[in-house]
Amino acid sequence: MHDKESTYVHHELEKFRAYLEGEKKSENTIGEYIHFVRQMLLFTGKKYNQLTVGDIKKYQIYLSTKMKYSKNTMYLALKAIGSYLKYRNRDDIVKAIKPPRRPKQMPKYLTEEEMRKLLDSAKDNSRDYAILSLLAYSGLRVSELCNLHVEDVDLSERVVYVHSGKGDKDRIVIISAKAAEAIENYLLSRQDSLEYLFSSQKSEKITRVQVFRIVKKYARKAGIKKNVTPHVLRHTLATTMLRRGIDIRYIQQFLGHSSVATTQIYTHVDDGTLKRVYDQAMEEY
Repeated sequence: MHDKESTYVHHELEKFRAYLEGEKKSENTIGEYIHFVRQMLLFTGKKYNQLTVGDIKKYQIYLSTKMKYSKNTMYLALKAIGSYLKYRNRDDIVKAIKPPRRPKQMPKYLTEEEMRKLLDSAKDNSRDYAILSLLAYSGLRVSELCNLHVEDVDLSERVVYVHSGKGDKDRIVIISAKAAEAIENYLLSRQDSLEYLFSSQKSEKITRVQVFRIVKKYARKAGIKKNVTPHVLRHTLATTMLRRGIDIRYIQQFLGHSSVATTQIYTHVDDGTLKRVYDQAMEEY
């Protein structure tokens, strides 16, 4: 693409980023959407008002045949393009876009023994142990954890105040005494007076990438073979709560889901729970 066209794409993406930020999209979502829209604009070489349905279909074929994207990635790419075209009032194209159906995947989660090993592996580092403990016992999204201020945590009441989480909804999360103790020990070890709960040597606010690295580092140290991410810890909490008999409506509120339908995926995870409920309810004929 020529320099003039590259400048257009740069300015277009900056304006789209501002729009997404105004829509309260997460940092992760914004990054993904910007990536796919940049790719589409460079592929077509056209401005937004010149795009046709045919251009988007050619881009879709390119993703499938040349890039060999999975259905999940294809779905995300077309969702990003749809958001961009909606922002640019190109509803004529949006209506014609049909993202591929995503295969339903069960959430990955750790066993209770694996979770204990993960936490134990980080006990020599007060900050990392506090981060893992908070993720394990609160079910916070990684972006929510990164944005926490020191004043958002009431250790005496074991309460975390999550401001403007996903969907722009504030909520209160209860944490365990163990997680509260881990956070308290970390705060007592800090030599700074920064406003964010978790910081790093490079910045006063820890980043999503740094949290991902921390989780993976201690998963390897604990000898866990699964691909462990912060979201896996969130799934683990939900699954454990369900297994222990917590009503799904409480789990919904705890995780900050806008609909119980989102939470219901966890009812398909634990077949042990299903067997126990069945055995309790059914007698042999």
